[in-house]
Amino acid sequence: MNANQMTPRRPYLFRAFYDWIVDNELTPYIVVNASVYGVLVPQEFVQNNQIVLNIAPHSVGQFSVSNEQIEFNARFSGIPQHIVVPMAAIEAIYARENNVGIGFEDEPQYHQTQTEISASPTENTTTKPTNPFHIVK
Repeated sequence: MNANQMTPRRPYLFRAFYDWIVDNELTPYIVVNASVYGVLVPQEFVQNNQIVLNIAPHSVGQFSVSNEQIEFNARFSGIPQHIVVPMAAIEAIYARENNVGIGFEDEPQYHQTQTEISASPTENTTTKPTNPFHIVK
């Protein structure tokens, strides 16, 4: 079996680096490509199609990691938000304090996923998902 037929490495490396950073009592940050389909982040904080997110356990709630995505709740300028980041959109994970981490290489398995989404006739790919949480003031 060649590497293109295997599952992507990114979720496994992500979990390993996340655990390593947290075990060393540092703050894990991720760099997210906000233009990837399925990314749900506050757009007002996106610059050059990227956003950097603090995913430290004390900074986020209901943190969940799967092979497909990470999901959590966080506050941005005091406003609670539900964040969804597909693994394909995570470009790097690193420790804020010393910038030690890993940048992820492009993996062909994620291109197959994006092609399948684009080919789906019932899927509207022109709009991004909206945040399911609404703030009542």
